[in-house]
Amino acid sequence: MTGVDPVADPLALPATTVSAWNIANGLTMLRLVLVPFFAAALFHSGGRSEGWQVIACVIFAVASLTDRIDGDLARKYGLITEFGKLADPIADKALIGTALVGLSMLGEVSWFVTVVIVVREVGVTLLRFWVIRHGVMPASRGGKVKTLVQAVAIGLLVLPLSGGWHTAATGVMVVAVLLTVITGLDYVARALKMRKVVRA
Repeated sequence: MTGVDPVADPLALPATTVSAWNIANGLTMLRLVLVPFFAAALFHSGGRSEGWQVIACVIFAVASLTDRIDGDLARKYGLITEFGKLADPIADKALIGTALVGLSMLGEVSWFVTVVIVVREVGVTLLRFWVIRHGVMPASRGGKVKTLVQAVAIGLLVLPLSGGWHTAATGVMVVAVLLTVITGLDYVARALKMRKVVRA
């Protein structure tokens, strides 16, 4: 789970001289633009309109898919730019953070869960900047699994589920939190190891 796949992480690849105005960065910006629309749908009618909950889930799903697609396009067609490397994680954190805070405000997710995930996401981002002069710390396979499970858990909890389905969605979120903590500790260990090796 802690293996690293640098090729699969655009942040680990050098930026090219291609224009920042490209389809990959366009999808990243689309993800960022969709965040307020997602929030508006989530809170429509006090967050209790089943129709708007479904719309919010669809918007979240589309935004989440752009994260995978823009990375694939950037790698395949050499569209990796410094702008994209900066904007991509910002768009990701904005989407996940907005969703978790929104769900906590609506009572669907514990504030403890939201704080743990948000602190981990911000912390890892700062950690990557901390070691940037020693080299880029790419996303681990465990980190990618964590991101997928988080997205699935959030998508399910946005939907108007009840009974066993809601319990199952909550269970997926518990798994997401565990992966969040485990992979976060893994990033800390890798960062410390990277600095130790460089100093040696």
